[in-house]
Amino acid sequence: MELTTKQSWNKNYFLAIVKSFLIWSFTLTVCLLVVGFPLVVLMATIGVLMSVVLNSVMPVSSVLLVSGIIIGGNILAVVLGAAVLTIKGVNPQEVRWLSWLHGEAQPSHSPVYACCPLTCSVTH
Repeated sequence: MELTTKQSWNKNYFLAIVKSFLIWSFTLTVCLLVVGFPLVVLMATIGVLMSVVLNSVMPVSSVLLVSGIIIGGNILAVVLGAAVLTIKGVNPQEVRWLSWLHGEAQPSHSPVYACCPLTCSVTH
C-alpha cells in the first residue's frame, strides 16, 4: 500500500514538473516572439552581417551556420530559462503578469456602448 502511494506521489510530482516546464517554455517563447520583437530584428540584422562577412571565408555554408547559431541560441535560451524557473520552483500560476495565460480577465475598464443611455434602464 505504501509503495503504490509513493509511486503515485512520484508520478504526480514528475507530471507537475513536466507541466511547469512546458508552460514556462511556451510562455518564454511567446514573450520572445511578441515582446522581444525588436530583439529579433536586431538578431536578424547581426546575422545578415555575420553571414556576409563569413561568405568570404566559407561561401557555401555561411548562411546555414549563422542561422543555425541564432536559432539554436534562441532555443537554448528558452529551454534553459524554463529549466531554471522550473528547478527554482516558480509556479506559473503564482506569477502576477501571467494572468493572460490562465484566462483570468482583469479588465481595466468596463465597456460603455452607444445605445446604453437609451436601453440600460429598460428591464425585461
